[in-house]
Amino acid sequence: QLQFVESGGGLVQAGGSLKLSCAASGFPLGTWTIGWFRQAPGKAREGISCISKDGGPAKYADSVKDRFTISRDSENTVDLQMNSLKPEDTAVYFCAASQIGICTVRNEVWYDHWGQGTQVTVSA
Repeated sequence: QLQFVESGGGLVQAGGSLKLSCAASGFPLGTWTIGWFRQAPGKAREGISCISKDGGPAKYADSVKDRFTISRDSENTVDLQMNSLKPEDTAVYFCAASQIGICTVRNEVWYDHWGQGTQVTVSA
């Protein structure tokens, strides 16, 4: 069974940084397109970044562009470096995997497997 674990969440002051990691158990993440999503209390889940399994360009939602960077740190991890954090970035962050070669932050239905999420809280 495919399993993902997100880590790296926590409490940070506005303007600070955090790095989230998505790790896979038992299979190489390099064979999957990986997306990062987040869900704030009372809001719909939002796609924020993705990286294709086929080497295409990473994509970002406008809300995080130029502040967040997605990368494959190793064969089994995908990281999300988050800089210049804002209180509105507070949410539970999830990674998800898709076999579709083109990544998207708009169609979460393309993603078949999801992690449990990690909480990120940004204080003002």
